[in-house]
Amino acid sequence: MTEAHGSWKTYGERLVYDNRWVRLGLVDVEAPNGERWDYHVVHLAPIAIGMVVNQQDEVLLLWRYRFATEQWGYELLGGLVEDGEAPAVTAAREIEEESGWRPVGEPEHLIGFEPLPGQVTAKTDVYLWRNAEKIGEPTDTEEVGRLEWVPLSRIPELAVQQQLLGAGAIVPLLYYVASRNPGAAGQD
Repeated sequence: MTEAHGSWKTYGERLVYDNRWVRLGLVDVEAPNGERWDYHVVHLAPIAIGMVVNQQDEVLLLWRYRFATEQWGYELLGGLVEDGEAPAVTAAREIEEESGWRPVGEPEHLIGFEPLPGQVTAKTDVYLWRNAEKIGEPTDTEEVGRLEWVPLSRIPELAVQQQLLGAGAIVPLLYYVASRNPGAAGQD
C-alpha cells in the first residue's frame, strides 16, 4: 500500500478565529471516498516541554488542577514556544519559571509528537535534562500547584490511575520509562 492510497486532498483553509493561543480554521477537504466538505481544524502554537530526571531516578512533576477537564493530576513543565525562541530554550525557561529549578547542561531531545492529529495541530517537543539546581521559588504564579520529585517506578501506576494529565505528560513519561527497559514491554 502506498502513502497516497487513503490520503486526503486539501483545497484551502478559511480562518474562523485567531488569537495568540489558538486559531480555528475551516479546511476544504476531500476524503479518500470522494466526499468533500469544510473540516474544522484547531491550530495551537508549538509547545515545548521539559523533563528533569535526577540521580535518584525521580522526575520533577507539578501536581495541579485543570478546569477544562475538571481533573487533578501530574504534569511535566512546559509551555508555548515564543516567537524567535528555540523550543529547548522555551522548555528550560518554563521549568525555571514554574518550579524554581534551573536545568543544568545541554538537553537531549527526547521525543516530538502531535497529540491529536485528527483535528488539532499542536507540534510538541520534549527535552530531557539529567540535572537541575534549585535557584528559588516559582515565578509563574499562574501555574499553581505542588512540585514533587516522583519516582519513575510510579509512572505506569499513575498512568493507569489517570493521574498523568494530557499527552504532554503521558507520552514522554511512558516513552522514557519504556526506553530505559525495552525488554519489559509485553512481559507478564
